[in-house]
Amino acid sequence: MAYDDSRFRGEPGFREEPDFRSGGVPEDAPTLGVSNQSVYTPGSYSASPDYSVPPTESTLGLAARRATPSAAQLDDVFDDPEHGEPGRDRLAVHVLWEMVLLLATASLLFLLRDARPEALRGAELESLLLAGAELGLVAIAMGLTLRAGAANLAIGPIAYASALFFADNSDRGLAMTAGITALVALGVGVVIAVLVVGFHVPGWAASLGVALALMAWIADQNAEKVVQGAYDPHDHALYWLLAVVALGAVGSAVGLIRPVRRAVGRFRPVADPARRRGGGAATITGLAIAGSALLASVAGVLTALDVREIATTENGMAAAGLSTTALALGAALIGGTSAYGRRGGVLGTVLAVAAMTVLFRYSTAEQWNISPLAVAGGAIAIGLVVTRLIETFGRPRTAAEEAVEEEVWTPSTASTGGYGASQAEPDNGWSASRTGGWTSQLPARTTDEDWGVEERWGSSR
Repeated sequence: MAYDDSRFRGEPGFREEPDFRSGGVPEDAPTLGVSNQSVYTPGSYSASPDYSVPPTESTLGLAARRATPSAAQLDDVFDDPEHGEPGRDRLAVHVLWEMVLLLATASLLFLLRDARPEALRGAELESLLLAGAELGLVAIAMGLTLRAGAANLAIGPIAYASALFFADNSDRGLAMTAGITALVALGVGVVIAVLVVGFHVPGWAASLGVALALMAWIADQNAEKVVQGAYDPHDHALYWLLAVVALGAVGSAVGLIRPVRRAVGRFRPVADPARRRGGGAATITGLAIAGSALLASVAGVLTALDVREIATTENGMAAAGLSTTALALGAALIGGTSAYGRRGGVLGTVLAVAAMTVLFRYSTAEQWNISPLAVAGGAIAIGLVVTRLIETFGRPRTAAEEAVEEEVWTPSTASTGGYGASQAEPDNGWSASRTGGWTSQLPARTTDEDWGVEERWGSSR
């Protein structure tokens, strides 16, 4: 009769012993807190030394919450490190800097009102507004190419050549002439875009070559006047300025959208500058360069309608083309557009244009006779400092930094979590190796104890 006959079960003194010949405790034995990595060898029994606390409902909830990535981290997953740092650009530096520009513009307006009150009334105010609209158009065009990572230095000569071409052909109808002027300027922009994205060369180098060619063409032309009776923009100066402000603000606001911001600035190098950035980057950069030429042509037509006569002397042509490009570059940089590409604010370029336009009128009122080239040089120098600030404080937070900020509890480092880690004795009096009242370790055994089933109970055969 076998020792495990069912007739003996339930009688006083009956006790079931585990069968260690199968390598451990029975399958139905309570094993909470005991590792199932037990090893049995004849004469000895050893269990895995891992007696850490098993996962409870609370620890599982914390671990699951900790393991779940945040929305920002999920968004960063789709950022290709080859196209820039993962994460969203920080915009606080742009907001603070644009507040500084707003205060500077307001201060210059206050000084201009004290120095020459007539400058803010009547015809002089209309002229001031138109000057701001003209400079604003070329500054927005420059800012667009800067964000694309391919600065177009031909913007000034394109605007000057457009003004000359429009004035020369204004007798053929203003609307048709303005359209043809825009198409010619767009063609020049396409040539620059092909050079930049086709051969993957720096935008400033390709556009500078085209700018010199345009200056040579302008030098061979005669001075031209706009036909008598043509449209006078002074009557709608405020509307022109508001349209330019809206264009700059809306375009910059769209640039805050993360996919758009990254797409526009994808031409910006992240490793070897000579490495091609792909077809998408080339297409967007080409469109940005062509669009900047189109905006420059609109600025040129508006300038021709404003001043009515375009001079073509060699010194005047060179100064006008170069100073327009330099002023546009300085305004875009001061406005918070990075010289490296991609990054920029919302109203920074518009505020910078306003400050520079008022500064010119104030210098005239004070009879300082400041050269536009001097103002442009100072603006570029300040703008480069602003670029360093933008690049330093506008970089996105990495996923690792965000994880550190969001981390509240980590199971692997907490005093009661982490499987396999050394555990501290909790304060509630329970052993770290107990859960739910079950013991997690068998009594200590020695190698000289006879735990064999046959020797203890006798042979069952």
